[in-house]
Amino acid sequence: MTKKKLLDRARDTLRRKNYAYRTEQAYLSWIKRYILFHNKRHPSEMGAVEIESFLTHLAVEREVSPSTQNQALSALSFLYREVLRQELDQDILPVPAKRTKHLPIVLSRRETRAVLSELHGIHKLITQLLYGSGLRVTECLSLRIKDLDFDRKEITVRCGKGAKDRKTVLPESISSNLKIHLKQTKMIHQQDLVDGYGSVYLPRGLSRKYPNASREWIWQYLFPAPNLSRDPRSGSIRRHHLHPSGLRRAVRSATKRAGVEKHVTPHIFRHSFATHLLENGYDIRTVQELLGHVDVSTTMIYTHVLNKGGKGVKSPLDKSWY
Repeated sequence: MTKKKLLDRARDTLRRKNYAYRTEQAYLSWIKRYILFHNKRHPSEMGAVEIESFLTHLAVEREVSPSTQNQALSALSFLYREVLRQELDQDILPVPAKRTKHLPIVLSRRETRAVLSELHGIHKLITQLLYGSGLRVTECLSLRIKDLDFDRKEITVRCGKGAKDRKTVLPESISSNLKIHLKQTKMIHQQDLVDGYGSVYLPRGLSRKYPNASREWIWQYLFPAPNLSRDPRSGSIRRHHLHPSGLRRAVRSATKRAGVEKHVTPHIFRHSFATHLLENGYDIRTVQELLGHVDVSTTMIYTHVLNKGGKGVKSPLDKSWY
């Protein structure tokens, strides 16, 4: 029997341990880059010294962020611990990546309205949810029908960052549009069932526990992709959720048409959600829970963009000084 290649073994281990598909892709990429960096030496012939050298290269030569360097370390630690079953003989102490503090870009209320007014169709509805609920892009696109509660005016975010569930607000102003969208989405799902498809990916082995759930309406994605596609893991033909690339293009074009001279991405609407809530007088703990931040210090960054101008100081050039 032919022995499996290392990357195939790593992939099998990641799937057996139920790692997310995006994590799988990222870890495999880092393992490959690590091997190529050391001239295709097999990782079993290397150890902590080579890992440290690679991570230092990322920090010094590639100038990656601390989070990127940490992800690479996690991928290689997984490789040695779970795939090779090889204990590293010493601590890994690379040159740390430089940590820089960046204040988030935030749109004013006028700018937010201007960009939203230039969006149309499904991309407008998604962006309204990002701004109205404070969702991350992947959280929004991964929403299932059952995650919306119109009576309680809330959205349940399943397995958000840190694999935690949370509740956030469902904007009343778009409820009617969401219900119209749901009717259209249900028609697509019903046609998929007629055509012999209609199943959707289920997380954490739920497909084994509830074998019929993948075809049920409540488990379908709120924002389904326009076309069926082959699942990269199971090979099944399914309808996945929308890809974020189309949303990014739509927001970029809308920003240009609106005349907003800022680098606006879909994620900025989450920043604007938090900032505008704080401006309206909501306490920071409430905003922290809605955003799903583990540490309130992460939410505190939005207090730095609340005041207009540098720390709220009025310029001596302004007329009120004379």
